[in-house]
Amino acid sequence: MDYTILVVEDEPVQLESIAGFLLKQGYRVQKASTPAHALDIARQAVVDIVLSDFRMPGMSGVELLAGLKNINPAIEVIIMTAYGSVESAIEAMKLGAADYITKPVDLHLIQVLIRKILERKQLVSENSLLRKQLQERFSFKGIISQSPAMAQVLNIAGRVAASSATVLITGETGTGKELVAKALHFSSPRRDKPFIVANCAALAESLLESELFGHEKGAFTGADRLRKGRFETAEGGTLFIDELGEIPLSLQVKLLRVLQERTFERVGSSVQLHADVRIVAATNRDLESMVREGSFRADLYYRLNVVSIHIPPLRERREDIRPLLDMFLMKFTARNGEQVTALSREALDSLLKYSYPGNVRELENIVEQFVVLSRSPVIMRDDLPMRVREYHPDLSGSRESQGSLVEQVEAFEQAMITDALRSAGQVQTRAAEILGISERHLRYKLRKYGMK
Repeated sequence: MDYTILVVEDEPVQLESIAGFLLKQGYRVQKASTPAHALDIARQAVVDIVLSDFRMPGMSGVELLAGLKNINPAIEVIIMTAYGSVESAIEAMKLGAADYITKPVDLHLIQVLIRKILERKQLVSENSLLRKQLQERFSFKGIISQSPAMAQVLNIAGRVAASSATVLITGETGTGKELVAKALHFSSPRRDKPFIVANCAALAESLLESELFGHEKGAFTGADRLRKGRFETAEGGTLFIDELGEIPLSLQVKLLRVLQERTFERVGSSVQLHADVRIVAATNRDLESMVREGSFRADLYYRLNVVSIHIPPLRERREDIRPLLDMFLMKFTARNGEQVTALSREALDSLLKYSYPGNVRELENIVEQFVVLSRSPVIMRDDLPMRVREYHPDLSGSRESQGSLVEQVEAFEQAMITDALRSAGQVQTRAAEILGISERHLRYKLRKYGMK
């Protein structure tokens, strides 16, 4: 059978017994006697199912489950546990485990569980009808998502949409800030009015004021007619100010006045115009640091930051990669008239493990590239860009260190916690969600490692 099963068990006799049975059933089998070794195998090889003992030295079954899901959310995990730990195994299922089996294990029951999981995996990956169902299930105003992190984003967006509150959307380039801004607009009472975009990075500083507020005829050289700015054309609707951090200080004062007074003047005019506009702003820059440096006004920052929505990068919400991949594949095959129908397991594994520094936009570009250049209905690993094929997760230099295996695993765990806290703005609840653990468990880890 063209499936790989990873068996994780610290008792050698049990490990060989289960692995030997699965080999006889025709599966490809990998073996690991420690959780750290299991994670290393999952990073380097295509793994479909992990059959893991729940209690092992160095790392609990829940921690291993979280680590595997962080590497590749498509990996299914079956927990093997003693009868007295069934409640813990059930808790693991709530966190993403596919099933559990009590010890001593029944080999034939393992076979039944594996077949059930593989049948479900095959159904999930098959045809375009299911892709359409995925799109319907996970889309909200065009946003494809199934991760808890994005569910929180959409929850906040849905609650604030009906109001006129100013919203500040933050996140890395390519995470979908404009898509969330559109969701806010089209879910609001202003949905029938204009949605106008002002990209501050795409406009020259000398023209930005005119683009935002408009100008009178003769206001400056080349102004041969009256021109309405974005505030006027967005009347009654929503003005999305993208790349907010690029606005020069001289213009920040005028923008602050609009937010405070709801009035503005065209360039070259002293006539006060009313602005019935909802402001949604977005930036990939750290505005708080810019405020401290003096390159962004504190009063404007607090005026804009009435409701804050942070969109996490794609590498921190890997559950979204598969549905986004399906959606983009359907989009570009239809647009280009190609007959791409599937991805090989190796190609899918590489795409699910890749870090996506360019986020959703990069994923979209990758899919368009391999669809356009495809030579067969099935995309193979060699059809992917080299940076995706050759990507290896950053192990924070653990292979270079001289410490023991436990020390290396703990160092890697501390690095993950530090990155999660930084991404979550030091909010422990959000960091715990990113890591896939409970807040209580995160607090335990912080105390264990003496981290603040």
